Amino acid sequence: MKMNGLDKLAYVLVVIGGLNWGLIGFFEWSFVDEIFSNSLARIIYGVVGIAALYMLLQIFMMMSKESKKS
Repeated sequence: MKMNGLDKLAYVLVVIGGLNWGLIGFFEWSFVDEIFSNSLARIIYGVVGIAALYMLLQIFMMMSKESKKS
C-alpha cells in the first residue's frame, strides 16, 4: 500500500493520540494537556479525532478493494 502525505499525517496523529491515551490510562497524565493551553489542546484532540475517522474510512476502502479482487 502506497501512502500519500495525508495518510502519513493521519497515521502520525493517531499514534500520538494513542500514546496520549496510554499515558492517561496508566499514569493519569496527559502529554497534550501538559504541553498546550486548554483551547489549543481541544483543537489538537479534534484534529486527532478527524485523523482517526479518516483512517477508519481508509480501512473500509481497502476492505472494499479486497472484496472486489476476489
